[in-house]
Amino acid sequence: MSHPDAPIIEVDLERATHHGYTSNKDAYLKRLKRIEGQVRGIARMVEDDKYCIDILTQIAAATKALHAVSLGLVEEHIGHCVVGAASEPNPEARAEQIDAKVKEATDAIGRLLR
Repeated sequence: MSHPDAPIIEVDLERATHHGYTSNKDAYLKRLKRIEGQVRGIARMVEDDKYCIDILTQIAAATKALHAVSLGLVEEHIGHCVVGAASEPNPEARAEQIDAKVKEATDAIGRLLR
């Protein structure tokens, strides 16, 4: 039971239940499982004392695969979340939502570039 003075928290059900990548979720999961296998293979290479350059080559391949997934998710965010914010009928809310979604994307891209 909530306290009578407790703030009311609104839940954005659209955000909570549907994301831009949802229609491609199975493809993302398949790619991530393949990357997971690559990383397990890299761990085995280290366990088996494989040549360091071969290990680095495999790390580069896994990193590239993760970057591809990341770029796909950024594209999905822009195409779904930013475009969705642009369809907000209230002009003030629309501007705020667009700014927030673009900032989320920019921050995520910044983290990817570090």
